[in-house]
Amino acid sequence: MTEPIDVALIGGGIMSATLGTMLQQLEPSWRIRIYERLGDVALESSNPWNNAGTGHAALCELNYTPERPDGSIDITNAVKINEQFQVSRQFWSYLVGAGVLPEPQAFLSATPHMSMVWGEANVAYLRKRFEALKDHPLFAGMEFSDDPAVIRSWAPLVIPGRAKAQPIAATRMAAGTDVDFGALTRALIDGLVENGATLHLEHRVTGIRRTKDGLWKLSMRHEVGGTPVEVTARFVFVGAGGHALPLLQKSGIREIRGFGGFPVSGQWLRSDNPAVVAQHNAKIYGKASVGAPPMSVPHLDTRVVDGTPSLLFGPYAGFTPKFLKTGSWWDLFGSIRWHNIVPMLQVALRNFDLVKYLVGELLATRDKKLDALREFYPAANGDDWYQLTAGQRVQIIKNVPGKGGTLQFGTEVVAAADGSIAGLLGASPGASTAPSIMLDLIERCFADRLEGWRPRLQQMVPSYGRQVSDDAAFADQVLSSTAAALAISR
Repeated sequence: MTEPIDVALIGGGIMSATLGTMLQQLEPSWRIRIYERLGDVALESSNPWNNAGTGHAALCELNYTPERPDGSIDITNAVKINEQFQVSRQFWSYLVGAGVLPEPQAFLSATPHMSMVWGEANVAYLRKRFEALKDHPLFAGMEFSDDPAVIRSWAPLVIPGRAKAQPIAATRMAAGTDVDFGALTRALIDGLVENGATLHLEHRVTGIRRTKDGLWKLSMRHEVGGTPVEVTARFVFVGAGGHALPLLQKSGIREIRGFGGFPVSGQWLRSDNPAVVAQHNAKIYGKASVGAPPMSVPHLDTRVVDGTPSLLFGPYAGFTPKFLKTGSWWDLFGSIRWHNIVPMLQVALRNFDLVKYLVGELLATRDKKLDALREFYPAANGDDWYQLTAGQRVQIIKNVPGKGGTLQFGTEVVAAADGSIAGLLGASPGASTAPSIMLDLIERCFADRLEGWRPRLQQMVPSYGRQVSDDAAFADQVLSSTAAALAISR
């Protein structure tokens, strides 16, 4: 009988690449295999044109800082997400220093992050948000202005053509980043393979079942020729993006019961016109429309892919029942089980605003999409922009005790009680916070090894076991050292 492998990673995206790299650093002798159903890695959500590459640190995303009923600003989620991104910066810095990753310019670009709003109420909100964040160690250096001349100096495209009487305000963080998660994923997987892992492309997982001795048997089919393949693994990670839900359902673990998925598609407008691109170096996030999911917050972004800058605007949300961009039209219907049908129906009934918003987005004409762009860039010429289809996202539907079916935004690790199999559900800000998410997974699934691994984990992530912002001096040290290592702004 073939000896079981130590780790099977399903999906060739940023999550599998991050977890595999961590485990290889912790246990270099472990046999790790990566199984990807497509012809290359990073072709779904990790592909740079399928995501915004924002490097989510809550520097500009207004949905992470809601206004409380009393008018104050809740920064709890913003601080949490920024802490998670500091883990990413530390981990990437370690890998660059260890030679596992190439020079950081291959996957990371310094790109200021801005928030911009218009209208008196929104300007008042942004000013309060700035006051709530500016003295926090992780948001030091944030600038605020309601002067159009200053905002124009930060982002030249956003002011010309705007009504002079329109109240407008913006914040700016020079320390923002643009991340090419496709390049990062490929570099991580190249490092895994160079150090002994094996990559199996065009392998579709068709079954996952537990054996009598507690191992996991994966049944697969090679996409070329249809050859069946089986492998047995001690630990399985399902990092298959939206397809993680049906794969975890195949495993039969109790922990996946009650979970469902709500797929959301999207589109971008993209410009490669050098004359336009040269005038904008920022990621500017606005406020979401009523009923819009967080991933559909409008933003005008600088993207740097393969060293070439472009601009993206969007995303415009839509709906298909597919769980992956290259998925099946039957994905949503095939994920319905007796234990999740009630939560899914409850979510459908409770989220009429979201359904209305998605229908409106689906029916939006190109002119209407350009109108949305011109709210950010009033002088935009439609001839400079063309449409792209963004990646598919599957929002979590979860049965919450006392609340019933709840639509959740963000990500969640679902793991078997014995830690032998785990998967990741959900979407943004997943890729940006992958190292933090995978550290949580390691703590849950390898608790018996954690103490022995702790010194190595603290090498990889010096803040492991504490919060970066617990101490202002420590925060300054981490921010400065990672900025130097990654060649980005402080």
